[in-house]
Parts: sequence; structure tokens; C-alpha cells
Amino acid sequence: MPLRIKPAPSFKDALAAADRPLAGMWVCSGSPLVAEVCAGAGLDWLLIDAEHSPNGLESILAQLQAVNGYPVTAVVRPPVNDAVVIKQYLDLGAQSLLIPMVHTADDAAAAVAAARYPPHGVRGVGSALARSARWNRIPDYLATAAETITLMVQIESTQAVENAARIVATDGIDAVFIGPSDLAASMGVLGQQEHPDVVAAVEHCIKVAKAAGKPVGVNAFAQETAHRYLDAGVDFILVGADVALLARGSEALANTYVPASDAGPTTSY
Repeated sequence: MPLRIKPAPSFKDALAAADRPLAGMWVCSGSPLVAEVCAGAGLDWLLIDAEHSPNGLESILAQLQAVNGYPVTAVVRPPVNDAVVIKQYLDLGAQSLLIPMVHTADDAAAAVAAARYPPHGVRGVGSALARSARWNRIPDYLATAAETITLMVQIESTQAVENAARIVATDGIDAVFIGPSDLAASMGVLGQQEHPDVVAAVEHCIKVAKAAGKPVGVNAFAQETAHRYLDAGVDFILVGADVALLARGSEALANTYVPASDAGPTTSY
């Protein structure tokens, strides 16, 4: 007799159960081994990224499997707000999605529709073939799938900031996440996430989300900025990345043990 499986809690469940902001990190290497190392670090959540990282369906699946069983919640970011891509990620068993570049309430509604089965959405039905339903070993998956999924959208443009209240109010959006890097670019201050105008826009969106009772998160690698946004009331935050930690850590080793005169020329790949 096949096992009957209960879905694990998704990110909205972790947020609801938390009595403090949830701290996480990016996993951008595409490596299941690195993802597993990060999963055991003691953080609350991991964001497996496919927008700016070398991740395809197979590597995302492997990373979800690698972190399964650790006391950490996996969130996956698709490369685009697209119904086909969202369907594939959900079928892989990703229960928590962060959708990038959501600029309007219509964009948010489209993401919600992509994550829900008809008549409430447009998600294609393939649960018998998919890890999401554990190949039909999760009872009543088709009827209960929406309850097991967390759908978050990313506010990261001046247009999205202007539409923040309408995005936050979109039915089916479980949380919003603010991306200061692309927001800075859209504001004409590329690479200046700490620019006062960017910080003000982020804090505005935090206030809008908090007023609506919607969980809100942000990306902040600088400790001072992270603490500023935590003090502003964010419910979850990303404070580092696997590739950044490796880059800075390996540079520190080189700075310690390799004389600057012996470092060799700079090479671009």
C-alpha cells in the first residue's frame, strides 16, 4: 500500500508561527551540496534563485531534495512571472515562490492565477506526474494545493512602489518582498541601494504592507541597513548569499596569505 503523505508547511506557515523576523540567505550557486550546507547553518529560510543564477529545473529539484528534512524553509524564485514557468516550479514541489518584477496589481493577479488550479486560476493539471503531489500520494492535492503554497511577489521598480497598495491588496498574495537593487536602478541610482531615496521608497513599501496586515520582506546585505529595516518592521529578510560568502571568504584568505605583489593580473572570464 503506498504511503499517504502530508505536505510540509510552506513559508506563510513559518511566518504565521514566528515571534520574530525570519532571517535567510540566497542560494545562487546551483549546487545541491552548497544548498545542503546552507540548510544546516541555522537560518530560517533559503531563497533558491533562478533569475540571476545558473539554475534549471533539474538543479532546482536537486536542491529542494537536498534541503528537505532540515529545519529550514525553501523559497524558490523563478526567472519570470510566467504561467508555464510557475506551473513547472510548483510541479517540482516548490511550495513557496517569490515572483520577480511585479509592477502592477494585474501582474500580481496573473501570478496568483498561475499558481491556482481552475476555476480559480490557470495552473495546468499534472499532479499524477509530479513531485508536488508526490505522484498522487498526497490525498486531495488538487482541492487543497492552494493551501500548501505560499505566493510572494517582488516590488522592485518605481512603478511597483507607486502601485504598492494595490499589489499588497491583491487576493492570493501571501507576502511581498522588496528588492532594493533593481529599485535603485529604476530610480536612476544604479548600484546605490543605500541611497536615501531608495531607503525611503523601501520604508514606504514596508509601511504600506504593515498597514494592510501583509507580511513584508527585504534584501539587505549591509548589517546597518538590515537592522534599519528590521526596526522598520519587516517580517523576513535576506542577509547574505552563498556565492558572496565564498567570494569574500576566499579573498580574505588570499589577502592574508598571498603578498599583494604576487597576486598576478586581474582576469575576466
